[in-house]
Amino acid sequence: MFSFFKKKYNQTRLTNDKSQKDLLGTDLSETIQRIKKETGNSSDIVIRELKKGEPTISLAIVYVDGLIDDTSVHDFIIESIYESDMKTEQTVQGMIESLSTQVVAMGPIQKAKEWEQLYTELMDGNTIILIEGIGEFMSVDTIGGEHRAIEEPESQVTVRGPRDGFTESIRTNTSLVRRKIRNQNLWVESMKIGNRTKTNVEIMYLKDVVNEQIVDEVRSRLQKIEIDAILESGYIEQLIEDQVWTSFPTLYHTERPDSVAGNILEGRVAIFVDGTPFVLLAPAVFIQFFQSVEDYYARFDIATALRFLRIQTFLLSIIAPSVYIAGTTFHQEMIPTELAIIIAAQRESVPFPAFIEAIMMEVTFEILREAGVRMPRAVGSAISIVGALVIGQAAVQAGIVSPAMVIIVSITAIANFSTPSFAIAISSRLIRFVFMVAAATFGMYGVILGIIFLVVHLCSLRSFGVPYMTPIAPSTFGNLGDTLIRVPLWTTRNRANLIMKGKQMHGGKMPKPKPPKGRNMTVRESEKGDSNDS
Repeated sequence: MFSFFKKKYNQTRLTNDKSQKDLLGTDLSETIQRIKKETGNSSDIVIRELKKGEPTISLAIVYVDGLIDDTSVHDFIIESIYESDMKTEQTVQGMIESLSTQVVAMGPIQKAKEWEQLYTELMDGNTIILIEGIGEFMSVDTIGGEHRAIEEPESQVTVRGPRDGFTESIRTNTSLVRRKIRNQNLWVESMKIGNRTKTNVEIMYLKDVVNEQIVDEVRSRLQKIEIDAILESGYIEQLIEDQVWTSFPTLYHTERPDSVAGNILEGRVAIFVDGTPFVLLAPAVFIQFFQSVEDYYARFDIATALRFLRIQTFLLSIIAPSVYIAGTTFHQEMIPTELAIIIAAQRESVPFPAFIEAIMMEVTFEILREAGVRMPRAVGSAISIVGALVIGQAAVQAGIVSPAMVIIVSITAIANFSTPSFAIAISSRLIRFVFMVAAATFGMYGVILGIIFLVVHLCSLRSFGVPYMTPIAPSTFGNLGDTLIRVPLWTTRNRANLIMKGKQMHGGKMPKPKPPKGRNMTVRESEKGDSNDS
């Protein structure tokens, strides 16, 4: 019993000692030595010691080279301290207040006493000010350094629309969205995730539009993440998604600010991760991955035709090889007689069944596509094109595959490329092999059974509590005009959405565009006078 209380006492004393060590001391030289020791005396940790006043006051400026704005540190901190009138007669609190309000011409300025907070502020790119005899530090916002310039996104290229894209700077990314939504209800919440990387993660939403339950769920899932490192938004996506055992993405990612702004206006929550140009959007629905921002910049009839074409090509990329396998293996009677004779003549010299033939061609094409992506840009496209032509032609001449199979695989690949979202395109590449196995085993019955299972699986998915097939299943009539078709903008005034907070007004009173009552030609006054004279 005595040993138990002794153990508890020792644990309490160690805890208290640890809490004491977490606080800064008043000896400036010891503080500097500890910073050097715990950072491995790294060459990019700059410690500038200053002496000011008579009698002298010892100060130290600490920052990480490459993470700060050099001009701000030298002109607004160091020069300001040299030109200031600091006196040792001031109290500790008075000296800190004098530095923060009269000397340092930068902001915002934070004050803290804990070592952990000091290292967090230092690694964020802030500048630390230490003063002899004061067990407290000041953190000045001097975040800067080199960043990639704003460029057109490569993964989501459009013919019509803005050309700006996200960068690796989280503050640049949030500012790009604020330039499009200039509203005080656009709220941003910040947190740090990663025990070692301390990655800045921010969520952005419209307070008067978003469903509070979705915001709470996003915030809760992010706060529960316990991991050493967050290096890209893909880490966050895998740790907060609803369903793990599915190939379909349940979060949408984009590097276009206009896409993020449009989804936030619809009631979604944007998740920004420092160090990556890809922003996550939650919740995500299935039809969202076939929508392009260009759909809303073009006329509704053109946008509807293109969107319907994308959905058709997605289905084609999934079932085209499996339908060919089922038709040539089990259901020859379903193929027109002349076409069946042509296919049979082509396959006469092929030693493999249609299933093995399709697997060989699909795997070969996936290898070529992966090689084209990983190779340098100047060489990658040449490898993909030349490899496909040479291997396809050589395989046909060698009698390994039939010309019809090469055509089917090529059409499938082209259909896969037409999908706007890369995440959903990868899903179709995996599901295609499952359908091929089902077609080789059960024929068209296997294909139909696979479609049924696919629809059931899609209807069972959720994204932050929102059904994945919304607004088709369950049906929400307020949003059916933005699914398979895109209705004119003047008809989308009231929108009932499971994502939004109740029934939202999409816009003001938008009358149907129509020509004026008078059909007379509009001419200049000078031309009218000339016609009257004549």
